[in-house]
Amino acid sequence: MVRTWAEGWAVSRRTPPPAERPWGLHIEVADNPDEVGRHVLPTADEALVRSAAAAVTVPRTWMKMPARPAEIEPWLPQGWVVAWEETGHLMAVDLTAREPKAPEGYTATVETSGAVVLVRVLDAAGERAATGQMAVLGEAAIADRVVTEEAHRRRGLGHFVMRALADRALDEGAHLGILGATDAGRALYETLGWKKHATLAECVYRP
Repeated sequence: MVRTWAEGWAVSRRTPPPAERPWGLHIEVADNPDEVGRHVLPTADEALVRSAAAAVTVPRTWMKMPARPAEIEPWLPQGWVVAWEETGHLMAVDLTAREPKAPEGYTATVETSGAVVLVRVLDAAGERAATGQMAVLGEAAIADRVVTEEAHRRRGLGHFVMRALADRALDEGAHLGILGATDAGRALYETLGWKKHATLAECVYRP
């Protein structure tokens, strides 16, 4: 599931396809001041983590893997730090059709661009209120960039976006939803039936 999540994230962000490495995948990230690339390890053990970390010479390269941060911290060589604030949750759900309607006062569009489904919600003034997208990879759909603007939170827009994405992903042939969630996002997704699959530990090279 970690590999599928990483591959879907790359499609969603329109990065070059992930490159195979002995420890997993490497994804190049452009135009991001905080991240130049990421190693994604489908499994985490000391030998794999040390091997992946040793191959990095460029600052702001990240490593992500299914593990508890405290578990991997002793394995990190000099220059690497655990990004405790970025640690997240790998979640999954069996997609179901809901045919949601945008909350009163809002309008929504659902579009497909290549393998990516995009949902945009506008308020009565035509300003962006919420957005989200899913990369559809065969039977899996990877949710990404689900955001509700501050002024429009707690109005059901996050639920609507996720349900609208799931409906379109089902139309595109997907059955399994996967995402990486923050602590705050996890609370939203659990109300929609998503289940935690693993903790996602994150660390970054900052020599």
